[in-house]
Amino acid sequence: MQVVCLDLEGVLVPEIWIEFSKRTGIAEFSRTTRDEPDYDKLMRFRIDLLAQHGLKLADIQAVIAGMAPLEGAREFLDSLRLSYQVIILSDTFYEFADPLMAQLGRPTLFCHKLLVDDEGFVRDYRLRQPDQKRKAVEALKGLNFQVIAAGDSYNDTGMLSAAHAGFFIHPPASITQQFPQFAVHHSLVDLRASIDVAAARLLA
Repeated sequence: MQVVCLDLEGVLVPEIWIEFSKRTGIAEFSRTTRDEPDYDKLMRFRIDLLAQHGLKLADIQAVIAGMAPLEGAREFLDSLRLSYQVIILSDTFYEFADPLMAQLGRPTLFCHKLLVDDEGFVRDYRLRQPDQKRKAVEALKGLNFQVIAAGDSYNDTGMLSAAHAGFFIHPPASITQQFPQFAVHHSLVDLRASIDVAAARLLA
């Protein structure tokens, strides 16, 4: 009864807002949870920036439609799901994720929702619940699952701490220095090996 919980952006797919920044040429959109640990502050900044430049949800979705998972991500997930239950815990939005989920074989995804006005502008967002990654891991543990988690950013550290085993994958050095308790991985192959070792240890 083991579940692997994974972050999405930076782990399985590129960072959506960074891709949007590249496409629009607006550098401020490249700011992510790797840079700003306060998620609400980050999202208010993004929503204000979209309004400032007259950009709509459809503009973001057009960028996402041209994105693909990171190299090896689909194969990693397909292999992982042969041995474990897998849940993607992400602070992205359902309005963003569908094209990427289709390319990943539609794994289970828990994320959030955008509030969009009649003209297609993003006006607000609604969390599925605050601190949802950590709370999802705690809920799974309450159901007697052993949980292994992996992520790359500030907003993943809660779930990594709550899990029976937590790992970094592709993190910036600034974050790993603050959270040295989580082993760092730079490839999905290495991450899979650590997941298997942790799973065997938990079953022992």
